[in-house]
Amino acid sequence: VQLQASGGGLVQPGGSLRLSCAAPGSIFSTDAMGWYRQAPGKQRLFVAVITSGGSTNYADSVKGRFTISRDNTKKTVHLQMNSLKPEDTAVYYCNARNAYGSDTWGQGTQVTVSS
Repeated sequence: VQLQASGGGLVQPGGSLRLSCAAPGSIFSTDAMGWYRQAPGKQRLFVAVITSGGSTNYADSVKGRFTISRDNTKKTVHLQMNSLKPEDTAVYYCNARNAYGSDTWGQGTQVTVSS
């Protein structure tokens, strides 16, 4: 596994969490980095992406609540998640996609939003 994800946990509705994904320089410097999530019994879905140039895109369900960012010094991508809802509960996966469309996945990190 080349991508190391961390930061998941249990949080109450309305709370915040920050996920982090560390990548080797060979991937981080060239690939678009993103997050996907998979709820139990459902497909893995796109959440957010940031390109090597810093452009971002978000799923409609998280726009205005989640922010993806890159720390070029630490070769890490962060997903700041605010105003969390129970429907955000899922395993979150870090993803790197190169210019050829080839994916690298990290291990998942569980996010549970519950009172």
